[in-house]
Amino acid sequence: MFFCTCCRLFFYKSHLASTKGVFLEKLGICHRYVLCRAAYDNMPTRKDSKLIRKDLVFDGVPVRVYWPKTSPAGNRRGIIYLHGGAGLIGSIRASENICSSIARESDSVLVSVGFRLAPEHPYPVPVLDCLTAAIHFLKNAKEYGVDPNCIAIVGDSSGGTFATAICQELVTRQNLPRLRAQVLINPFLQTGDFDLPSYQQNQSVPPLFRKRIIKFGVRHLTGKDMNVDGVIKGAHIPPDLWEKSRKLISADNIPEEFKARGYVPKAPAPFSEELYEQVKRGRETMFAPLLAEDDIIRQLPETFILTCEYDVLRDDGLLYKKQLEDNGVPVTHHHLPDAGHATICYLGWGPLEFPSSKKCLQHVVQFLKGFYK
Repeated sequence: MFFCTCCRLFFYKSHLASTKGVFLEKLGICHRYVLCRAAYDNMPTRKDSKLIRKDLVFDGVPVRVYWPKTSPAGNRRGIIYLHGGAGLIGSIRASENICSSIARESDSVLVSVGFRLAPEHPYPVPVLDCLTAAIHFLKNAKEYGVDPNCIAIVGDSSGGTFATAICQELVTRQNLPRLRAQVLINPFLQTGDFDLPSYQQNQSVPPLFRKRIIKFGVRHLTGKDMNVDGVIKGAHIPPDLWEKSRKLISADNIPEEFKARGYVPKAPAPFSEELYEQVKRGRETMFAPLLAEDDIIRQLPETFILTCEYDVLRDDGLLYKKQLEDNGVPVTHHHLPDAGHATICYLGWGPLEFPSSKKCLQHVVQFLKGFYK
């Protein structure tokens, strides 16, 4: 397996923080994610001497902007970065190592967005904050030394969800520069089937257990904690919508090589009207962008998708890759066979950093450099 002893210790401590958070939530002291946020915010970061960084506000949304100190020949490439954390945890500070590495290695101006988090601000607040910041940057790119026609949006995990949703939304806005590319790292993209091969194979692989990601998603969606056993079994999808979504969300669309570690097809549990009413907004494309219509998909820019073998979200990326390619959108796909979810997030964490963390960064930077030569 790909986990070292130090990483196991970190995941144990994270689990301990989460357990303490549940206890404090039950006492009414604070919600359970406060300690997790604090743990990630206190991981080691480094201030890069080759970059200038400023904390700004884009139309009410806090951001941190990174500029390379070297003088460019003209306007630079721009990057909008959206952090992961299921819309519940994560911050500008926790993303410092990732953002400074991408900005430095790609010689780009990078905007890291500090969107509001659930459960205090449930869906759609986090993604709308990201959309607000993205629109501001696109409109004012030249003020930051950026070519407005060479801006990419980058997101990992739930940040990949936001990046995908924003990219789809922006194709309908005719008064803005078009995004040049979208970069999706381990994205969460659908709520229709939590029994795909990657969910079965990696349901107990840390840090993102199957039940954990669904509980996170429901808390982000509704602001509330609830029993997700029925969601795992598919009881939240009406039979007609289940059949309709099979075109996009089906193990039949996953290449056979990704089923080699085991896959047993299962029918969904009997439909629950009550459960559907609780989570039905989870089928909106701002939350589950894999459900977007083809006429939106075919207008999307060049796309980079990174998937990891030991990640429950692997198949979301594979399904979106197929959907994009079926609609004529160029896709660059990298699959890391020895990595798990959020591998890029451990950049600069010393003994906690995976070898695959740097591989992920290299693939992302190589792609970003390629569209602005």
